[in-house]
Amino acid sequence: MLEPYYRINQAVGLNIGILPNGEATLSACEIIIRDNKLDIEKKLVGLKSIEELNKHFPAKTFIALNLFGKSVLQKRIEKVDQVDQGNFTQLLPNANFDDFYIQNFISGTTSFISVIRKADADKWINLIKKQGFTPLILSLGPFSIQTILPQLNVYDNEIIIDGHIIQRGEHSEWVSYRYDPSVSASFPLKIESEPIDEKLIIPYAVAFQTVLAAKFNLVQANVSSLEITFQNIIATKKLQARSILMLLIVFILLLINFFVFSWLNLSNAKLANRVNLSAQSTNDIQGIKDQVKEKEALLKDLGWDSGVNKSALIDQLAALLPTDVSWTELTINPIDQSAVRVQKALQFVDGKIRVVGTAERIIPVNEWIARVKTKKWVKNIQLDSYTYNSELNTGQFIVLIDY
Repeated sequence: MLEPYYRINQAVGLNIGILPNGEATLSACEIIIRDNKLDIEKKLVGLKSIEELNKHFPAKTFIALNLFGKSVLQKRIEKVDQVDQGNFTQLLPNANFDDFYIQNFISGTTSFISVIRKADADKWINLIKKQGFTPLILSLGPFSIQTILPQLNVYDNEIIIDGHIIQRGEHSEWVSYRYDPSVSASFPLKIESEPIDEKLIIPYAVAFQTVLAAKFNLVQANVSSLEITFQNIIATKKLQARSILMLLIVFILLLINFFVFSWLNLSNAKLANRVNLSAQSTNDIQGIKDQVKEKEALLKDLGWDSGVNKSALIDQLAALLPTDVSWTELTINPIDQSAVRVQKALQFVDGKIRVVGTAERIIPVNEWIARVKTKKWVKNIQLDSYTYNSELNTGQFIVLIDY
């Protein structure tokens, strides 16, 4: 979750090409990460000196430096995981290992070793610091391009960028490299969909790998002072992020604590009020209970059954009625005649519908009963009686429905 706080979100890639006469050409590219999207902020080519950077970038800007040309020596050898005092003498016999910054770029089974005298590199690093900027890494040659090749619109095994000629094998591994200032890319280059001057490819690459250092193996020389600076900046960002996180957690806990105590106080106040009301109304509780019982008894006597929509039930029964069946009487919650006889009190049979009607034949009545049974609200239905009235020349029936 805190990964964005552990990285450099803005950096300037500075590419310095040292010509045979000792002069230098400079190009710079600033990239910035906003809302997890990487944007190119500034593109500068044709710079003549480090001092010109002050016109474009504020003090303390993070600089990813790349050097190539005179003073930078490159050798292609079989893959070595690390260049040390022992194998360095095979590269530069009679040279002092401690006098050089060394970069080991591994591709496939090959190591491309780049070396520069510390005195030559420190001259540029110190010039950058003198202008108030903060250098973070030193990269040598074009090898940092490897990190951005998937973004470029290059698809051949031979890649030409600003005089740098790179040959790749069938598995995209680097096979050879040489520099020829007279050649250039044969088509306009793009990073993703954004056109870019080929002189800005290397500065973009070194800046790109700096802001996304956690995701790549940096292509850089072993400059311990810059590595310490870089690590200290990352450590400071981690500390700041953790401090912010701790403050946020404390704030959230305090906020939760505030709301919990506020809720408890409100609940206590409500409970206290209820206790007071309960104490004041203790003498009336029994009277209220008696009133409730009386009203419940009255409702029962009146045949109230929890507000069932009786008209809807009647409509559904009528809708299912065959054409040759007629009703003469329909009673919902009919009077319990046995209770009237025995208890001499008026009582109703709850949850029952009594239908009285006529039909010349019993078959339509049975058909109607079968239809009514399909209703979910019908608990039971039965034909209570069916008698034929010779005077009326029709049958009379009584159907009882429980709902």
